[in-house]
Amino acid sequence: MRTYWNTNKGLRALTEWEPNCWIQVTCPTEEDRQMLEERFQIPDYFISDISDTDERARYEYDDGWMLIILRIPYVKEIRSRTPYTTIPLGIIHKRDVTITVCFYETDMMLDFVSFQQRRAEGFTDYVDMIFRLFLSSAVWYLKRLKQISTIIDKAKRNLDHDVNNESLIGLSRLQDSLTYFITSIRGNENLLAKLKFKLQVDELDADLIEDVNIEMSQARETTNIYSNILESTMDTYSSIINNNMNRVMRTLTSVTIIMMFPTLVASLFGMNLINGMEANPFGFCVALVVSIVASVASWIILRHKRLM
Repeated sequence: MRTYWNTNKGLRALTEWEPNCWIQVTCPTEEDRQMLEERFQIPDYFISDISDTDERARYEYDDGWMLIILRIPYVKEIRSRTPYTTIPLGIIHKRDVTITVCFYETDMMLDFVSFQQRRAEGFTDYVDMIFRLFLSSAVWYLKRLKQISTIIDKAKRNLDHDVNNESLIGLSRLQDSLTYFITSIRGNENLLAKLKFKLQVDELDADLIEDVNIEMSQARETTNIYSNILESTMDTYSSIINNNMNRVMRTLTSVTIIMMFPTLVASLFGMNLINGMEANPFGFCVALVVSIVASVASWIILRHKRLM
């Protein structure tokens, strides 16, 4: 899907392309790809690189075209091992052509367009737009991190009542998401540091870059904090599970020891040998009393040793 935006004094949708407008391509079809490659002569591998979900944050130049790949947060709608992950957003520019390409429809881009329309100031140039996309990505990382924090707190409350596999698996999946987040945020920071010297940055852009650095640093630190908390939580519940298992095994071992004495007495008196109790009318009672006394004595000893 292609959308043409006039970026002067706000965002206004256009019916067709005109110089210095912003072309937003979301979930591009084969027709969209052909149009970009044939009409604007964009290198074909640009689109292929953007479609690679594992593509790192970077920039490159080819035949006058500049490609910037930014990693942005994304929430998968379907059930997945990593519900929160990151995807590439491609920014392609050459003279009066500025194009963004994303193979997923994201809340970030919808919010970015809506915010710029409310802001009603547009972009001073393509550099301003690029750094505002960086700022929006950092803000949305923080939003997603707040959602992850809420999920972690809910899982911890559930685990306080019952240590179950479902909650532990959910925490493990969030750990994977945080790993994706921290890797992508670091990549975006490195990319931003390089672009500051590659693009024509004016005073207003410098102030915007400072804001982006602050938001990205906060997102990185927050991700590290949540990752450490989650790792500590997983270690704690792992220790609890091991402790509970040790307690169960200790109890079962103690019960086995207690039950061993009646079995031993019954085995001794039940052997087909002369033991002096064959003709005793109280032989069974004697064996029963000896078994009970031995079991009670062993239970008292185990309780005293705190093995029960």
